Amino acid sequence: MGREFGIAPLAGPLLGDSPPSGRDLAAARVGTPQLALFCSSVAVHRALCTIGLVPDAVLGVSFGEIAALTAAGVFEVAEGARIACLLARQLVGCAGGMTLVGAAEWRTRALMREANAPDLAAACINDPGETLVSGPLGTLGAVEELARRQGIAVSRLRLPFSSHHPSLTGPADAFEAAIRPLTARPARVPVFSAVHKGRYRPGDDVHRGLANCLVRPVRLPEVLHQVTTGGGVLFLEAGTGRALTRNVRHTLPPAAARAHAPLADPRFPWPDAHPPTAPPPDGPLSALWSRRDDHAPATPR
Repeated sequence: MGREFGIAPLAGPLLGDSPPSGRDLAAARVGTPQLALFCSSVAVHRALCTIGLVPDAVLGVSFGEIAALTAAGVFEVAEGARIACLLARQLVGCAGGMTLVGAAEWRTRALMREANAPDLAAACINDPGETLVSGPLGTLGAVEELARRQGIAVSRLRLPFSSHHPSLTGPADAFEAAIRPLTARPARVPVFSAVHKGRYRPGDDVHRGLANCLVRPVRLPEVLHQVTTGGGVLFLEAGTGRALTRNVRHTLPPAAARAHAPLADPRFPWPDAHPPTAPPPDGPLSALWSRRDDHAPATPR
């Protein structure tokens, strides 16, 4: 798949002793970081399935929605990889950037008003104390400066584009048109989306749902509460970091859910491999996946 988009083979570098950094991937051909992230999700998901941790449901958060839909069988692995590369082509034209603000949504919106920044958008509400802002670089800088003066932590993401911004209707429509020929199959397990604000139902347009990730905000806490109705849920982050694991822990009480990031946590209790309880899904998981605690591994010490 990568060859079709001019992307060099990634298996060797990603699985080698010195895998490329995010900066290295960003400096490579357009689509390389997105394809690498998708491949990483595939690897983590399949490793978890190999030890019997097959998901009961998947949750897609922003870019992770591609992997979530693939994990549920809506798209095949090669199709998910194609979607990731096609999205990358559209992101090139999404000028601006994104800044992480260590404050609740209401406080972040107040900062935007004080900085006279109507061209910014609250792109991702990650947890009750963390919001991601998207928009033009100059205006982002003004909000960052104001936040620092008020003692609020801010961090500019190392991404050369904006996303989850209502001005990106052109790229979103072009992305939808590019992926529309790919057939969406019925999901084998429930798929929740932090942009769709809930579970995809039969008949929902997942092609448009993926495109909406460019123009609509992520509202993760709202969906986490839906997923954990009844409590006792384990979230495993099928990616290279632990940011979403932290968001889960900041949003939900331990009685409702536990969260781990297997790839980022060297203490994660990988049990000895044994045959899975069900055939592994054909694709990667999203940034998060969940199943009931009675199937969970022991808590790391």
